[in-house]
Amino acid sequence: MLSAQQLQIDGRRDDLLPPTSLEARRGELLLVSGDGQDQRTALALALSGRMKTSKGLLSWDNSAKTKKLRAASALIDAPGVNEPEQHLSVRDLVTEDLSLIPRRYRGALLSKPWLKINRFEDIAGLWIEQLPADRRLELLTALALADPALDLLVLDSPDRHSANTTDWLPRLEQLAYDAGRPLAVVAVVSALPVGWDGPAAVIGNSVTHTAPAEPAEAAQEDPEEVPETLQRTAK
Repeated sequence: MLSAQQLQIDGRRDDLLPPTSLEARRGELLLVSGDGQDQRTALALALSGRMKTSKGLLSWDNSAKTKKLRAASALIDAPGVNEPEQHLSVRDLVTEDLSLIPRRYRGALLSKPWLKINRFEDIAGLWIEQLPADRRLELLTALALADPALDLLVLDSPDRHSANTTDWLPRLEQLAYDAGRPLAVVAVVSALPVGWDGPAAVIGNSVTHTAPAEPAEAAQEDPEEVPETLQRTAK
C-alpha cells in the first residue's frame, strides 16, 4: 500500500505542493484532483519517489525507504519530465524504454517482437504526436509494465490529452482491477470525472486553516476603574 501523510514540497514563494494526504492499495484506482499543472507534477514525482519532499511521511508497504518505492513504481507521462518526445516514432520509443528495464528482467526484449506480442504493430511507424490519447496511454502503460517488479503506477495528468474520460479512465481501471496482476494505480488529474464514486483525494487536503479570531466584546467601564486623568476630565 502507498501511504502519504501531509506531504509538502516548499517552493520559492508558495508551496509547490501544499500538504496532501492519501492512500492507494493494490487492486485500486485512486484519482487525485488538483488545479495547477506544477502541483500535479510535483505530487506525481513525490508519490513515485522521484522528488524529495520538504515535510510529511511517505511509505510503500510500510517502508519509508525511497529506493524501495522507486523500484516498485513507474512515473508515466509527466510533462517536462518524462513525457515522450513528439519527434520520436513509436518504434524508437519502445526501443529506448525497453533498454531501461533492469537487466535481470530484460532478457531478449526487442522492439519488433514486443510490438507484435502487445498488439502495437499497427502504430509502430507513427510519430508519438500522431497517437490518439487512448492508444498513447495503452502504449506507455504497457511499456512500464514490461518490468515485472512494478506494483505502482503514477500517472501525471492523463486527462490533458483528451477531455473525453473514455480515452483514459477505462484503461486505468483495467490495470488496477486486473486479477492476474493487481496494481496500485494513482492518476493525478485536473478534475474528477462526472459521476466518479471510486477512491479520490484532492491536492492540499491536509492544509490547516486557522479560524479568524472573533472580535473581542467591548469592555464595559466601571466608573471606579476609569483612569484618574479621565475622571478629572469628566468632571
